[in-house]
Amino acid sequence: MPVLSIDKIEKNYGSIKAVNQLSLDVEQGNIYGILGPNGSGKTTTLGIILGIIKASGGTYQWFGGEYSKKHRKKIGAMLETPNFYPYMNAVQNLKIVAGIKEAKNPNIDELLEIVNLSHRKKSSFKTYSLGMKQRLGIAATLIGDPEVLIYDEPTNGLDPEGIAEVRHTILKIAQSGKTILMASHILAEVEKICTHVAILKRGNLLASGAIGSIINDDIIIELGSDDISSLQLFLQKIEWLQFVEQKGNILIANMDSSHTAGEINQLAWEHNIVLTHLLSRQKSLEAEFMEIVKK
Repeated sequence: MPVLSIDKIEKNYGSIKAVNQLSLDVEQGNIYGILGPNGSGKTTTLGIILGIIKASGGTYQWFGGEYSKKHRKKIGAMLETPNFYPYMNAVQNLKIVAGIKEAKNPNIDELLEIVNLSHRKKSSFKTYSLGMKQRLGIAATLIGDPEVLIYDEPTNGLDPEGIAEVRHTILKIAQSGKTILMASHILAEVEKICTHVAILKRGNLLASGAIGSIINDDIIIELGSDDISSLQLFLQKIEWLQFVEQKGNILIANMDSSHTAGEINQLAWEHNIVLTHLLSRQKSLEAEFMEIVKK
């Protein structure tokens, strides 16, 4: 049974469809990324499944039942920027959150250790960097030991160091077996953190599934030669290569992962073609995302 099951949910704002017939299943232990540009319906979707926004249509279930107070206690969520009392320190702020959640005996020191804020637990919130504020927000979601965690753009606006710290924190939490749902427009972060992904555009689901099923294992290969015409004719005759495009004097193709760049080089040499450029790389989520969006 899925932890979360979404069935054809919709949200309309007048003539605008913020979310259109979205269906998803999130299984226990998934780190599920909802990926899409701004305006794709990510935050609206999270708002609906948390009971903050009323859907125009469709249904969703948590833990096999209708969303209720008992389900809310199993979910920790951080939507957009976390808000705390600026003149209070981390411990004081988390104690207030624990009181609101009616969490008994929260181990605040342990939570601050998880998010790497122990050394600043007595500092007022207003002195924190943006990355530290995000990590304190993540600590707040862990109060009450929820089974599911929901984060909306957790690395938004952070510098590279802050992004890396938040990513490390989320991955550390994921190791405990918790289910995580994360909305983001940052392709690289979804690829580094998530086990599954749903790609949205203008409220429509374009693709979903395990990262490995969205990103095929084809290899992108770049080739160059002083005789570009002969090279192109040569490539078109190789069954396990699919010509993609030409950029200047460089040809780009998809290569079946069961073959290697060395085979290409050997075959080219046997056909009297000297390669001046040969580079292979694994297809990224960004490349796959751009292909899906263009379709």
